[in-house]
Amino acid sequence: MTIDASKILPTSMQSDISLSSHEVLFDKIRNELSKFGLTPNQSKVFLYLEKYGSSTATQVSKALKIPRTETYHLLTNLQNKGIISAAFQHPIRFTSLPMDKAITTLINAEKERVKNLETQEKKLIDMWNALPRFKTNNEEVKDGKFQMLQGTNQMTGKIKEMLSGSKETIQVLASEKDFMKFYHAGYLEIIENSKSEVQIISSSSEKTSYIFEGNLMSKVKKTPMKIKEDLCFIIIDEKESILFMKNTNEVSQNVLAMWTDSSSMVYTLKLLFTYVWSNSKHFKNE
Repeated sequence: MTIDASKILPTSMQSDISLSSHEVLFDKIRNELSKFGLTPNQSKVFLYLEKYGSSTATQVSKALKIPRTETYHLLTNLQNKGIISAAFQHPIRFTSLPMDKAITTLINAEKERVKNLETQEKKLIDMWNALPRFKTNNEEVKDGKFQMLQGTNQMTGKIKEMLSGSKETIQVLASEKDFMKFYHAGYLEIIENSKSEVQIISSSSEKTSYIFEGNLMSKVKKTPMKIKEDLCFIIIDEKESILFMKNTNEVSQNVLAMWTDSSSMVYTLKLLFTYVWSNSKHFKNE
């Protein structure tokens, strides 16, 4: 049964609910725009111009409560990105591209940037190899290495490299929310096509279990209720692992994880995984 809020709530409360839902949606859109290279304040300015139309820098500054000097910098940066334009009049008025065209412009700019990087790759490597080596300390690292990864883009490349390079085992423990992200990032497809032995522990519910359809379903166990939802790690071939650091801020640039090939660290995570696996049940046996 669907309840019509307009029939049971006062008009003022209906407006508050509508405003609240719009604010939530606005925040989600702003977070998504960060994936296209916009800072939070750049997103605010762009979204303001997109919704309210042509405006002066002063109007934007007052509406968004951003200092005027910073507002001018933001408008200049957005012009450089090609998603807003300025009119020849006094005072100058700024107009944004429609959302769909702005996204296309940002994507094309990123493609061009990557293309330019690819053309510079060989040149840079050749220049580097032309330099003599000055290494004086030949002592090998014995205790393993670690690397901090910040941002979805940096993490995605590393995880896909790890999964694709697996020869023996892939073990993953994560929450339902984390596995939905893995699904959309294409990790589960790589895991399903891998020839390695796969073990997955997930808190996924029946509603999202479709992400494991096919060969993966028989390799998934349900996380016991007593295990906290904030655990998320991947172990590859018992030789390397990536451990996700939970962050309440879900902006993609702020996501943090640690990769390591430290035998003691990998062994510790392996022990934890084995314990949870032995206390979990397969989805089909629930």
